[in-house]
Amino acid sequence: MKFTIKNDELVVLNGIETPDFPKYTSQLINWANQNAQGTRPKVVGKLSDLFPEYKEDCDAVTIDGWREWYLERYPNSIENATNKIFTQVENLKEAIKLIDKEMVQKWVEDLVISKTYNGLYVQEAILYKLAQKYGEDYRLATPEEESQGIDGYIGDTAYSVKPDTYKTMGRLSETINVKMIYYTKKKTGLTVEVEE
Repeated sequence: MKFTIKNDELVVLNGIETPDFPKYTSQLINWANQNAQGTRPKVVGKLSDLFPEYKEDCDAVTIDGWREWYLERYPNSIENATNKIFTQVENLKEAIKLIDKEMVQKWVEDLVISKTYNGLYVQEAILYKLAQKYGEDYRLATPEEESQGIDGYIGDTAYSVKPDTYKTMGRLSETINVKMIYYTKKKTGLTVEVEE
């Protein structure tokens, strides 16, 4: 037999009363907490380790018992976390006042146009940077050259620019007889590997 218990059912089954937050407020507090890092282990302890420790120490597991056990060990943690998060909430309140429809439109355009272009069209940026390193000029491939697997030239040398996953994709039907450049997208930018 398989079954699931949803989070809201867990609350009822455990007999816990949870606060009823007005619409959007819980999301905003959670977002503020992500920025403020108010509930990180260094502030509130590593709860996934602490709760099992509590269960070993007590005769009966109860919400009141857990509260008392936890607060004896971390007496200032709730207040410290609250202060960190509330400071960020105040920052968000000020930032929200600055947002108008024009700013939202700029944000959407930046995401859809600029960030997509930068994220998906990396060949030219890579060729440009490599040409700078070699002290050469670069140019993008013509459509005819592209049909041969060439993305561009640095000086007289033809290059094909591919994501690093290309190495493992088993491209048996495609043979590219040019120098290869492989890139990996990271959160902070691109890591580029040039075939010698």
